[in-house]
Amino acid sequence: MKVLITGSSGQIGTNLAIALLNRGDQVRGIDKRNNAWSDRVETIPLDLVQIARRGSVDGVSLPFQADLVVHLAAWAKVHQLVREPAKALENVEMSFAALELARRAGCPIIFGSSREVYGDIHRHSTDETAADFVVAESPYSASKIAGEAFFYSYARCYGLPHLVFRFSNVYGRYDNDLARMERVVPLFVRKIVGGEPITVFGKQKILDFTYIDDCIAGLIAGIDALSSRRVVNQTINLAYGHGQTLVDLVSYIESATGKTANASYAPSQTGEVTRYVADISKARALLDYQPQTPLAAGIDKYVLWCRETGFIL
Repeated sequence: MKVLITGSSGQIGTNLAIALLNRGDQVRGIDKRNNAWSDRVETIPLDLVQIARRGSVDGVSLPFQADLVVHLAAWAKVHQLVREPAKALENVEMSFAALELARRAGCPIIFGSSREVYGDIHRHSTDETAADFVVAESPYSASKIAGEAFFYSYARCYGLPHLVFRFSNVYGRYDNDLARMERVVPLFVRKIVGGEPITVFGKQKILDFTYIDDCIAGLIAGIDALSSRRVVNQTINLAYGHGQTLVDLVSYIESATGKTANASYAPSQTGEVTRYVADISKARALLDYQPQTPLAAGIDKYVLWCRETGFIL
């Protein structure tokens, strides 16, 4: 299979590309930046925002006729997009450009959406029908809501087969690019190991952390199901399916590193979701998705990878 991945230099994109290459697929990536983690991912330097603003994908040269597109490119830091809402608009533009590439190629497309579309829900579990598209908690969540709407509209207007995956706090291998984006897991690991203070925003916040291997297993199951047309035009939660607090996260990092955190606590920040636990029954039913890695085990794996790569000592 020939798979084109947008955002191929990011954490999920890199892991997905390598997993597909390892099983014999042909993979090409689209990204604005080179891949910092692997030279195996052939990357086409393209700016999807500029393609969108041009209004056409005419003149875009790709190295092969893709059988399937996976659209992962996005500005993905919630707080950054609160400060810089124009980047949320760029997320929507990137989705439009990716859809146009798939439409021109006549191939199905997968969208990497987010649990942020559900907003700040105060219940223990969420299924795919529960997203409130009227109320967006942040520009980032609005960009994912808008992206999903574009995907649904392309399916209706152009018959473009798709899947939408709503990710939740994906962490693990290739997640250490703090200069680009300070995600909570690598940030806490680095600071706790270095003896630096950390601030936990939202002591009672409950989130559903997804280890990267589980995320990639779900994505590949979706790629195979969509390419065979066994599962088409579905929106699916992709997470571990169990909630943990940030206090739990800090405790697991302390255990994995042998260090004691110098932690202070503050209220949740503007735009943050404070409770989310995914209902993954649809992923189980449609894709036989069986996540294997609880947070404690995932943090052990991530800390080991960080030590092997020199991210921490």
